[in-house]
Order: sequence, then C-alpha cells, then structure tokens
Amino acid sequence: MPTDTPLLIAVDGRSGAGKTTLAVELAALLREHHTVSVFHLEDIYPGWDGLDDGVARYLEHVLLPLRSGSTARWKAWDWTADRDGPERTTAAAEIVLLEGVGAATAAARAHLDVVIWVEADAAVRHRSAIARDGETYSPFWDRWADQESAWLAVDDPSGAADVVVRGHEVEPSPHAVRLALTALPACAGLLAPERAVRRGLVLAAERIDASPDAGPDPVALFTALYAESAAAVWLDSSDAAGAPGAGVAPGGRNRFSILADDGGAFGQQAFHRNGVTEISAGAVTTRVREPFFRWLDDVWGRRAVRSPEGLACDFGLGWVGYLGYELKRETGGSSGPSVGESLPDAALVFAGRAVVIDHADGAVHLLTLSDGRPDPEREAWLARARHAVASTAPRSPGRPLPAPAFTLRDTRAEYLAKIRRAQAEITEGTTYEVCLTTSLSAEVPRVDALAAYLRLRAVSPAPFAHFLRFPGFAIASSSPERFLRVTADGAMRAEPIKGTRGRSTDAAEDAALLEDLRTSPKDRAENIMIVDLLRNDLSHHAVPGSVTVSRLCGIETYATVHQMVSTIDARLRPGSARAGVVASAFPAGSMTGAPKISTMAVLDALEREPRGPYSGAAGYFSLTGATDLAVVIRTLVLQDGPADGGTRLTLGVGGAITADSVPDDEWDEIRTKARGVLSALGARFPDHDAPTG
Repeated sequence: MPTDTPLLIAVDGRSGAGKTTLAVELAALLREHHTVSVFHLEDIYPGWDGLDDGVARYLEHVLLPLRSGSTARWKAWDWTADRDGPERTTAAAEIVLLEGVGAATAAARAHLDVVIWVEADAAVRHRSAIARDGETYSPFWDRWADQESAWLAVDDPSGAADVVVRGHEVEPSPHAVRLALTALPACAGLLAPERAVRRGLVLAAERIDASPDAGPDPVALFTALYAESAAAVWLDSSDAAGAPGAGVAPGGRNRFSILADDGGAFGQQAFHRNGVTEISAGAVTTRVREPFFRWLDDVWGRRAVRSPEGLACDFGLGWVGYLGYELKRETGGSSGPSVGESLPDAALVFAGRAVVIDHADGAVHLLTLSDGRPDPEREAWLARARHAVASTAPRSPGRPLPAPAFTLRDTRAEYLAKIRRAQAEITEGTTYEVCLTTSLSAEVPRVDALAAYLRLRAVSPAPFAHFLRFPGFAIASSSPERFLRVTADGAMRAEPIKGTRGRSTDAAEDAALLEDLRTSPKDRAENIMIVDLLRNDLSHHAVPGSVTVSRLCGIETYATVHQMVSTIDARLRPGSARAGVVASAFPAGSMTGAPKISTMAVLDALEREPRGPYSGAAGYFSLTGATDLAVVIRTLVLQDGPADGGTRLTLGVGGAITADSVPDDEWDEIRTKARGVLSALGARFPDHDAPTG
C-alpha cells in the first residue's frame, strides 16, 4: 500500500565528483531523525553505453513509484554478465536520496523535491573515479564521459540545483549539506529536528576594557583582523569614535561600531538576485527560490539567542550587509531592472564572530557563537582578536587617492526637466513629494576600497557610516540617517532626514545656514510628509496607540552638512513578523516620497535605471531578534572592472521635489550632498554642461 510521499532528493553530477560518498554520509546523518533510503543509478544503467536507457529506466521504475509513495521495483544490471540481474526494491522512506548521473534530468525534476549538484574539476573527477572503481573503469572513462557531455549539452541540471557542492575544492562536508537542506522551503517541515539545531546556539561575549590613555581604534582593528577577508563588514559609528568618555553621535544616536567577516565555522555569504537567494558556506551553496523578505523572516525573524550580561549592544551576531532599492518589487513597487549580474539586489554575511566597540566607555566586546562542540578555530580567532585590541595603534586615514573625473547620468538641464515632470505629477495628484535621484560615475585604475573608505570617514564622519566588502565590489558610506531600528524587546524607531544645508567655514555664515534650515517652511513640509508616511508604515506592526513622534524637525550638524531630522517611535505588536516590519517600511520613505507606491512608479518613469544599493538599507539582523539599519546615502559603490583591473565608482545623489521646489535650488542641493564623498576622493562635481555619462 502507498505510504505518505517521501522527500525525494537527487544527488547529481558528473562521474567522480564525489556524489556517492556524499549521499551515503548524508543518509547516515539524516537517519538520526528519519527513515532514509538510498538509490544509486549506477545499479540500473544497462552497460557502458547505457546512460540514456538507464535514466529512462530510473524514471519509470524508480522515481515515479516513489513519487506516489510506493516501493520501487527495478532490475539491477549485472556488470559481469552484461545483462539484467535480479529484481531489487527501494522503499518509500521519509527521505529518499537518488544518487547518480542523470538523477536530476529534466524529466525527473518535476517529480523531485530537491536537487543537489556536485561539481569538480575534470582531472580530479578522473583520478577519484579510477581510485574508487579500479582500473576496470579506466578503458571506459572517455566512452562514458562522452555520454555525460552529450546529455549535459541539452539538459544541464546545475542551473536548476537547489544545493551546489563544489566537490574536492574543499572536503564537502555532509554536515554542511544537511544544514543547507534545512534552509530550503521544501524541507522545512520534515527537517524540523535539524532546523531546531539552529536555535540551540550559545552567544558568548568577552569584554576588554579600554586602556587608561586611549580607546580602541576601529581603523587599526579592522585592518588587523579583516584586511585580507574577501567578505567583511564594518558598521562604523565614525563620528562617535574617540577616547573613552568623549561622547557619542548627536543625540546619542549610535554608540557602537561592529566589525566582522564571514569566517569561522558559522560564516556564510548570502546574495539575492531576482527572486533567488544564494547562501554560500565553504564548498556548499544553497539556492532559496522565494521572495527575499520571506527568506529573511525564516533565517532571522525569531529570537535565536539572548544577549549575555553586560552587553549593551543589541547586536548578538547574525546577518550584516545591505538591501538594495530594487527589493521594492516585494514591497509594492514594480519589478524594474535589476542592478546586473555583478551587483546583487541584497548582499549579507553571516557573522558567527565579531568585534563590537562601545564608544561610550571605550570597551571592546569579542562575540562568538558556539554549538557546544569543540572549536579550535574559535579559540584561535579569540587569541588573535585579543592581540589586535591590545597592540593596535591609531592609524592615519592613508594616502590620498588619485582624483577621479566623474560624469553625470543626467546633465543639469536633464535633471531640471525631470524636476518639472515630477512637479507635473504633483499637480495631477499622483504624488505630493518625489525623491528624485541621479548618479555620478567614474572609471579609474584599480582602487583599494578600504583606502577609499578611510578617506571618506576622515572627511565626513557619520553615526551610521559603513564599509561593506564582498567579492568583486564594496560599499563605502558616510550615512547620517537611520532607516529603522527594532530592539530585541520590540522598541521601534525611525529617524528620517529631509532638509539639508551645506556647512561654511565662516562661523557666522554657518550659523545663518543652520537657522535658514531650521526655519524653512519648505524643508519642514518635506520632513513632515515623510514623518506621516513612516508613522503609517510602523503602525501596521505597532501596538495601537504606541506610535509617537518624539522629535519633529530637529537639526543635526555633521562635518559637511546641517540636516533636519525627526524621530518616530513605536512598540512592536507581539506576534508580528520582524522581517515584515522591515518590508512594510522599505524602501525608506525619505528616499521615495509620498504616497510611497504611486511615487515609486513616478520615479521608475523618471529615472529609468536601477539605483542599486543606493537608497536601500544597510546594517544588521541580529540573532537576538534586533535590527538596526541605515539609509544608504552619501555612499560610494566600488565595482571591480573587467580584466583590465580597473574600478567603476558610482555615487547616487538626490533630493525631495515638492510643488514649490525651485529647480535651480534642488540642483544646488544635490551638489551639496555629493560634496562629502567627492571631497574625500579629491574630486569635483562635474561641470553642469557636461554630456551624460
């Protein structure tokens, strides 16, 4: 009689990639909680020329019966006698691993729940296959390999795989593959016991107090610990850094800096493009085909650890990185153009260890994660981090970089024309505030991204600055704007910025500029519109009556600008999905305008190009259930060029357009906003009559 249908997992790849060993070891791990059957396709191929016929037999006699929940009955091939042998069976267990070349062929994929693809270099595969099967295989290697090549030329399952294992690049751990399976929606229910292991982690924090004469230097620490990391993150309260007791950013807005990479036993990278999130850990990459915010809720939405005593920071390890503006396609915006293959719609690292600097008291906290097993690498990292804290000396911002020559996506005339089109939409009633953006770009010889960021933080420190480095690109930001904070206990805060004046070196003139901003009816109107928008965004997940505006149109002063900032507070309603809170407010209203949905459509028509990380959010999603995200503004994106070794620099700028905006003034405002980043690079704003870039 048929049983409940099993979870069918194909383990496919070319001969010698390591499929068999992986399937057997993975089955042993899964049997801890489940009944597991394993079927090897090599048992059914009818001879050395039998790949196609063997796959057909597999589909008819093995896969389809198992899919219906029945026991599969099939003829084993007698390789010695070169004919069919006795009948065998494969039971419809809770999980069935189907291993072999062709297991995930196109005709099979509609009946499979998961596809694991194992890949390896041809020379490694040949050596491995001969070592496993002896010289009896050697005369037939090319003959069989030709069949594999012919099949893959028309039906390559690797692109459709849910898990990709780079066999033999590093030893493919069955533990890592099992963990990868727990991230897949198809496995979520059955693998609940394995998923529970992710909730059994312990967060440890080791405090190192500041030396009497100086606090920790974030630049030196980041350089010492992460200069060689391919993926590293630095959430840098750069205007709070200084000696112990020196105070924190204006209003106490951010007293912590967080430094981490994707190293260690728990380290991962996650990149989202067009509805697929790829999570890589060592040799294993998992592809989750679902909306980004649904994936985020699964990996972050519930508290997994509790902060240790004495750790004031809400960050308790977890995911750190950025969410790009194009994720608006999941929050009411249209599915506009993606940023391209080289730049993901979202990029995050999972930090299983990190350094947290408390700028209020100068203390350093070394955070590590443990699953209770011995971890020599964790102990080695702690020793290295202690040494870095004790021995690092303050560093200079570094040598000046060659000044790049930027070009504009929109000339002055083109941008002013777009302002007038935005105002026409306001007149029509489609919108009442449009946050119109443009960008500057430059192609330069290869730039060291960290050096560029160090120049930026020296010229334009900010409470939510960040440096994010991933393979092939980096983000260097001096953002002063908090997008959204949700604490572990459910306090929510948004702090939108609308209204900017450039600083003056003359004290009297600078004070006049500040007063002009403080009393400007236009800037106050812009700010209040976004406050109303964010009050509505937060109210969807807030305890009724808890949404308050604790600061309205306050003024904050930074190295290059004065800004008008408001603060909206609320209390998270119990049971609300935390990722849903982020999604409901994304993208930041201060970067779209209001009302948000219709205004994003107006922006799509006006801008006609993706914004990328700019206008999105950057920060952390902690295992404590907390998040703190900045709006990605005042930000330089650095992308590695092709083989010529160059770097493409991109800087987004923009401003809010209302019915009474003066186009020339709006143009001057984007010049002001670009000044901090450009001055750090020794660059000038392009001539307004220059052709489009």
